[in-house]
Amino acid sequence: MKSQKCYPNNRMRVFHHISELGHLGKPVHLALGVFDGVHVGHQEVIRHAVEAAKHEGGLAGVVTFEPHPIRVLAPERAPRRILASIKHKADLLAELGVDFLCVQEFTLDFSRQEARDFIEDLAQNSGKLRHIAVGEDWIFGKARGGNVQRLREWGEVLGFVVKAAPPVMVQGERVSSTRIRQAIRDGNLPAVKEMLGRDYTVVGTVEKGKQLARQLGFPTANVVAHNEQLPPDGVWQLEAAIDGAHYRAIGNLGRRPTVENENARRLLEVHVFDFNGDLYDKVIEAKFLKFIRPEKKFDSIQALKAQIQADAVSVQE
Repeated sequence: MKSQKCYPNNRMRVFHHISELGHLGKPVHLALGVFDGVHVGHQEVIRHAVEAAKHEGGLAGVVTFEPHPIRVLAPERAPRRILASIKHKADLLAELGVDFLCVQEFTLDFSRQEARDFIEDLAQNSGKLRHIAVGEDWIFGKARGGNVQRLREWGEVLGFVVKAAPPVMVQGERVSSTRIRQAIRDGNLPAVKEMLGRDYTVVGTVEKGKQLARQLGFPTANVVAHNEQLPPDGVWQLEAAIDGAHYRAIGNLGRRPTVENENARRLLEVHVFDFNGDLYDKVIEAKFLKFIRPEKKFDSIQALKAQIQADAVSVQE
């Protein structure tokens, strides 16, 4: 069993097995699901747990699964990119008023557990389980043996109440992580914002690069995304969150064709305005605000430098 961990915001306790929930010592109100992206449909499920904790006392928690179950059960159908890493997800959940997150490892052995056995383990390990909130069509357990109806039946025996949230619709269609990923790939950020309930952000770690941008008089941070879905290549107006502070920024997403070969790794290069300090190994949350122009190959380094300067002026204005 892994030990309890806390993320830097200090508002979110993170556990790595449901057996650890017995340490909480208070009534527990849980939301269950994968919650990739924590979109408006997920938020409706989570809201039930948070409100129950407020009204009845105790702690609101989320139990999620890592990796995404489809990566284990049907890897050929699994999306290549996610909408939010576990670190990112924890931050989003903390903003919604969630007190703790349990990240249950999803393996083939775990997938073969009977649905009722999983719920009984959850109730036993939670100590004082009062509520479980899920989507109304949530299916779980071996051979998809668990659903809302059975969950309610087991709740009557085990002493918890079930809240089932209906799907959330946007523009006549159900909100889903698949739909959001497609909108991100299309660069349709207004649709993404409507389905997420917030601007789209990508979290990544800064790694040391070739410092070519510094030689152009425009230092950038090479942000390696935590396997999160990226929008189309090009120059973007950004907002960068670094150690809790927010800065105006501009970013180039792509393969840098003027200075790299066509096989270069796709990368997000971020220039943070009015920032002084070392960014290496720091985690940056980049909020995508506006598409400026497509990425292109320039005839010379001087032409590239002039365009970078013009892009920066455009964003600052």
